[in-house]
Amino acid sequence: MDRRTFARAIGAALALVSFVGEAQQPPAKNYRIGFLGIPTASEFASRVEALRAGLRDLGYIEGKNIVIEFRWAEGNYDRLPELAADLVRLKVDVLVTHTNAGARVAMQATTTIPIVMAVGADAIATGLVRSLARPGGNLTGSTILSPEIEAKRLELLKEAVPRIGRLAVLVRDSPGNRSILQPTETTARSLNVTVQLFNVRGPNEFPSAFVAMAAEGVDAIAVTDEPMLIINSHAIADLAARHRLPSTGFRELAEAGGLIGYGVDALELFRHAALFVDKILKGAKPSDLPIEQATKFQLIINLKTAKALGLTIPQPIPQPVLVRADEVIQ
Repeated sequence: MDRRTFARAIGAALALVSFVGEAQQPPAKNYRIGFLGIPTASEFASRVEALRAGLRDLGYIEGKNIVIEFRWAEGNYDRLPELAADLVRLKVDVLVTHTNAGARVAMQATTTIPIVMAVGADAIATGLVRSLARPGGNLTGSTILSPEIEAKRLELLKEAVPRIGRLAVLVRDSPGNRSILQPTETTARSLNVTVQLFNVRGPNEFPSAFVAMAAEGVDAIAVTDEPMLIINSHAIADLAARHRLPSTGFRELAEAGGLIGYGVDALELFRHAALFVDKILKGAKPSDLPIEQATKFQLIINLKTAKALGLTIPQPIPQPVLVRADEVIQ
């Protein structure tokens, strides 16, 4: 047999071995991912798309090797236990949710199905886990230091509007709100600002809350990171403008007409949640996956709102704040 014939024979043999090996490979498993959402699907569309994009980057395609089962509370927190139980009955391979409320309900519904929290606040301080490095149990994901973010928002607002002396903090009426206020109050004292909490259970209570703020003579408002408040950014921004209150909060608030938005990149966190899902589907235990702290923050300044509020022209916001801004809305 000459050299050329021998090479052809070896090539044919290798091709046959490769074909047989591929034929013996089991078909890729179809995974079922549960998603427990607090708002409506339309209100959370951009975050869900970020999660989907992260999954696609890792090779997970809906209808091909994954199915995502969505359950939406549509703003009704009381529905969360029922929806979580439904996902558990479906025996999903992993359950993705967001906020401490979603994570806590999911943990109450199952101790065996892995849970990925796309974003939550102060996982240790709120008792979700004992350690970020080794969370134990069936929960992992990303967390933010919400009190520190609230304090930073106050610093930025005071720098932009030095006359502020009384600050309203708008929160969803729920246990644990006091822990959010503590770092803000510490920062407020150093800035000679008095802080007052205003609780709301839903959008129908926004108008009366702003009337109460006016009666208390507040100079500005800070809005906390709650899904119910985030998805109603436009209503809150409109009321703040009507009462001529400079406002600070999350990105969506500034985009809707608030003065300052500062916080985490929520879309990036939901995209990053796909990495936790991938590791779990490949066999990792959530108890061994450290909960990560968000490190990327965004500052958005709305100059259009500054002008509408009659802040100093031609420089509505001090230059140092503008320089640090990731985005300026004209």
